[in-house]
Amino acid sequence: MHLYQLIPEKIIEMKDWFVIVNPNAGRREGEKSWNLINSILQDKIHQYTSKFTKGKEDAIYLAKSAIEEGYKKIIAIGGDGTINEVVNGIFTQTYTPTTEILLGVIPVGTGNDWGRMFNIPTNYEGAITTIANGNTILQDVGKVSFYKDMDKFHRFFINIAGLGFDARVVKKSNQKKEKKKSGKLSYLTSLISSLLSHKSQTATVKIDSDSFSEKVFSMNVGICQYSGGGMKQVPFAIPDDGLFDLTVIKKLSKISVIRNVKKLYNGSFTNHKKVSTMRGEKILIESEEKIFLEVDGETMGHTPFEFEIAPKSLGIIVNPSYLNDLKTH
Repeated sequence: MHLYQLIPEKIIEMKDWFVIVNPNAGRREGEKSWNLINSILQDKIHQYTSKFTKGKEDAIYLAKSAIEEGYKKIIAIGGDGTINEVVNGIFTQTYTPTTEILLGVIPVGTGNDWGRMFNIPTNYEGAITTIANGNTILQDVGKVSFYKDMDKFHRFFINIAGLGFDARVVKKSNQKKEKKKSGKLSYLTSLISSLLSHKSQTATVKIDSDSFSEKVFSMNVGICQYSGGGMKQVPFAIPDDGLFDLTVIKKLSKISVIRNVKKLYNGSFTNHKKVSTMRGEKILIESEEKIFLEVDGETMGHTPFEFEIAPKSLGIIVNPSYLNDLKTH
């Protein structure tokens, strides 16, 4: 997979941290809490430059521009959508190998599912201390191609892609966010209301050399484990094993979905006879009827999809407790 192109004889000066702030994240908590966050950054990080995003996808531009200016260490302040934009900036720039970029996160969103995987504290002091401590791993990053009508697009992602019912719920949940309604309860109400109108669709799935056709209710392609505000929809995912984890929920009744919602939070729903899990490096998904997509909580397009993985391609800062958990398993 082509991740970057080095520009010959390009000399980049190593700089300190570049901080990208989404002021609208978490019901404008990014803006409301900036003075507090800034004071903690001054105490623990010292040298950094900060910029506020001005709108959707601006974090992509800011990340790309920062790297072109010589920055290799970036802090994203926002939710999962902000992180996704920063990752797309990192992976679409042409100046520095992505493995030489380091990403730290200060969660200010409503879901903060990516940070859950690595035990990133949700309080500002803890998150910034985690960044200052500098415990790092190289994480896998995914790339998915999709369509909007006849036009083909692609998007990088760092956490989970949801298809079918999951994408419908995310779209409805994001519409509520635009109306200043967000959080776990809002997501659950979006889930229940989406359930009333959703219909299972037939998909043909090819994962590496295996393939199958199935009427599916929902699917998730994951690098990490959490989405939807703490749901473990891909509970066996390992963020640096070079493989996607695919969860397929086959057609099932609406009452069965409601009965098993609680099991989404501990991953035990995968024991259901209508649920299958598998792993692979490359996934192709086709359907006659359009199946829609979300990545890292952001609504994208529709089938056909092609997923590729870039193993251990981005440096990320994790909580030491995550590394300790790895040692005990």
